[in-house]
Amino acid sequence: MKKSLVLGVVLSLSSLVFAGQKSYDVIFSAPATVGSVKLAAGEYKVKVDGANAVFTDSKSYKSVSAPVKVQTADKKFQYTAVDATKDAGVDKINAIELGGSTTKLEFTK
Repeated sequence: MKKSLVLGVVLSLSSLVFAGQKSYDVIFSAPATVGSVKLAAGEYKVKVDGANAVFTDSKSYKSVSAPVKVQTADKKFQYTAVDATKDAGVDKINAIELGGSTTKLEFTK
């Protein structure tokens, strides 16, 4: 009984430690710019690290960061969605809504 209780507490604490490290999958079908950072088309994992959004390429595992303004919505976003505009054949990312959270990432223009 004591072992089960201790194991439950350890698992609960470990989940709290990793809760802040949540990353989200984002796929860019064309080259994109996020702030001043240029990203090739492909799949990325994005997570927030302070005042920066860190994009990690799922194939090469190279990471780049861009300054971000984090907004909190009133209710959770159902899906991860990218708000972008096309400029000279390159998608300029304005914001990303993170599905399953109330977090919206806004990038400077």
